[in-house]
Formats: sequence, structure tokens, C-alpha cells
Amino acid sequence: MTPSTADHAPQAQMSVEEFEQLARTSPETVTLELINGKLEVKPVPDGDHDEIIMWVAMQCMQQQPELRLYRERGLRIGGYRSGRARPDGTLARAGRFAGDGEWSSPDHILMTVAVTSHDHDTDTRDRTEKRDGYAAASIPVYLLIDRDHDSLVVYSEPEKGRYRHRTTYGYGDTVPLPGPVDITLESEELKNYSG
Repeated sequence: MTPSTADHAPQAQMSVEEFEQLARTSPETVTLELINGKLEVKPVPDGDHDEIIMWVAMQCMQQQPELRLYRERGLRIGGYRSGRARPDGTLARAGRFAGDGEWSSPDHILMTVAVTSHDHDTDTRDRTEKRDGYAAASIPVYLLIDRDHDSLVVYSEPEKGRYRHRTTYGYGDTVPLPGPVDITLESEELKNYSG
């Protein structure tokens, strides 16, 4: 079983309402998130980061044309503590977010995707806090593309705020994403964005 920080929630730095007001007025050069009651600042993605997200999007759409990988979609996540996250990618059926405001419920989301950034917070943010927030929101699959380790980590089967399964693959491996995603990623191209 994957360790979780869900049982050790820190004191909230601000209310959800205060966060949403701050996020609305923040400059376009940063992305703000409220994860486990803590204000997080995501750096602006680099070119390799963007190419990796497009690689995932293209493979998903080629295999399941009715699905879309939405970039930076605002989601309400978390267990007993409200949170707000903007995954690098959110996989859902086309039209899922029609009529939603800036922040959507996690209902009917099949997968979230994170591509690690080259900053000091990526370990806590992408590998722990977001993983636990997505599990608490019962998002079926979390795909972490870890550029520090040239790996893809597939988390699945959320239960009681944790993912029950974790499988790690290297760049170049065939990566089967479990249901309800049911897509197989051929990851050879990721070697072009390594290092």
C-alpha cells in the first residue's frame, strides 16, 4: 500500500473562498493551487513538459476518440478539507466540463496526469499531496510522469483516500492504464524529453 499524508492534514492557511479570490487575481505567470489546506505555486511549464502532455493527449484521443485530456482544468479535490488543484491533464469524456465554472467537481473524471517540474516542491506536490488529494476525490487513475526518474507511475483503485495499486514503468515501456481509462501508452517518445 502506498503511504499517504491524508491522516496528517496541516492547519489550513486560508479558506477556500479566500483562495479562490487570490487565484482569480493572480498573474498569468503563476498557477495557484490549494492542496491539503496549503497554498501551492506551480511554475510555468517548460517546452518538454508541454510536449509530454501533448504526447499523452494524442495517445488518448487516438485510442479513445470520445475522450479529451483537458489542460490545467480547475478541480475541487481533497477529503474532509476542501482543496483546489489544476492537474497538468484531466481525462474525461468530451463535453464533461460544459457549463462548469472555474472549479469542477471530480465526478466522471477518469484520470489526472502530472508531469514533474524541475523545482524544489515537485516531490511533495506531485508525488504526495496531489496523489492523496486525487485518491480522496475517488479519481480512478493518477498518472505521474516523473522526469527526475525517467518513469511513469500509475496509481489506481482509490479507497479510503489512498490508491491501493502503484505500478512504475521506465521510459520506453508499454504502459497499460487500467479501467476505466483502458488505454495503452507506448512511451518510447518520452526518451526525447529526458534529461
